[in-house]
Amino acid sequence: MASYLPILVFTLVSIGFLVVTLLAARIFRHRGSPNTNLDPYECGNEPETFAHDHRFSIRYYMIAVLFVIFDVETIFLFPWAVMFNKLALFGFIEMMVFLVILIVGYIYIWNRGALRWA
Repeated sequence: MASYLPILVFTLVSIGFLVVTLLAARIFRHRGSPNTNLDPYECGNEPETFAHDHRFSIRYYMIAVLFVIFDVETIFLFPWAVMFNKLALFGFIEMMVFLVILIVGYIYIWNRGALRWA
């Protein structure tokens, strides 16, 4: 049971931090008027249109998701570069396979027209 004590302490500290943060946010929050909460902007400028009047094209979301996917995939290059000497030829071949798959996916979405802005 003694080996589980650090986990219990960490869990209690995490829950305590969560409760204290939520209570502090509730106590110190800005209480604006209900009218300003319905505005899309609270910077002092009068809004020109309502926020729900403008709809974004599906291409915007496609490009955002594709950026996240390819950005996350390239993050895997950093640990590989750090461990390159230990991985030797096997690591190099595995990374080349990974990059080929990534480039084939990029070419596929390019040919499908997912990266065209207009």
